[in-house]
Amino acid sequence: MNNKKLIVILGPTASGKTHLAVQLAHQLNGEIVSADSRQVYRGMDIGTGKDLDEYTIDNQAIPYHLIDILDAGEQYHIHQFQQDFLKAYHDIIARGKTPILCGGSGMYLEAVLKGYEFTAIPIDEKFRETLISKSYEELLSNTDNLVRRDGFKPDLSTKKRLIRAFEISRFLSQNPDFEIPKPTIPKSIIFGLNPDTDIRRERITKRLHQRLENGMIEEVKTLVNNGIAPEKLIFYGLEYKFITQYLRGEMTYEIMVERLNVAIHQFSKRQMTYFRKMERDGLIINWLDYNLPFNKIVEQISNQVVVSN
Repeated sequence: MNNKKLIVILGPTASGKTHLAVQLAHQLNGEIVSADSRQVYRGMDIGTGKDLDEYTIDNQAIPYHLIDILDAGEQYHIHQFQQDFLKAYHDIIARGKTPILCGGSGMYLEAVLKGYEFTAIPIDEKFRETLISKSYEELLSNTDNLVRRDGFKPDLSTKKRLIRAFEISRFLSQNPDFEIPKPTIPKSIIFGLNPDTDIRRERITKRLHQRLENGMIEEVKTLVNNGIAPEKLIFYGLEYKFITQYLRGEMTYEIMVERLNVAIHQFSKRQMTYFRKMERDGLIINWLDYNLPFNKIVEQISNQVVVSN
């Protein structure tokens, strides 16, 4: 089997990850694996920023994986992503191609790069319903009751992750002999894009207005008309949350755009916070000089990849 390292391209929203990954794949005979928690869904194109037109260079289609693999409304979890990633990764390697993992979903990236073990523990919707009404502070005050097991380091940073921690703890207490599967961790080299704050803000706002002009509201309308529950679209967050609320008459168009713009900026900051946490936890991210032309960045990555392999 080919021993090429997995190349990882990460960065906050609107940083140009897809464009860079496609250029790199074209130069290194590579294929792209998406690490995006929403791009897996068909029909959610504009709001998730799939930018599928970018996957062609010089009339050559760049192969991609884990995009448009499920219908909108279906459930998709990190454990499924880990399995799907490994299947795509081994397939790419077996054909002598270069695998490039590209995305901004920090938890999805980390699940691959650090080999999350507890994602195999199933979702318990009924148990989750018993916790959803509790506040973050109330849940946090009961974390002393979490079951401890080697390797289980619960993320307590948000209410959603706290609930998952209690869900895992409950499962482990009820199934003390459960064998946690050991996932494969590929050898990797990680590159990060982090444009200056002013540039990032300008790109986010400009891109939002472009997407609104290019039919993002109509995309959400189509999903609703196809039977996707509004609550599910709201769960997907950001564009789908705010546009759904606008379509339900909960806010004006102007307020929707303003709040959505602010929310995307806040999301971008949270992404960078997560990437910094990944670094503190031991992953090495090679941050690229965003001021260089993209062809120079591609050349820089290519040189480092050749040396590391």
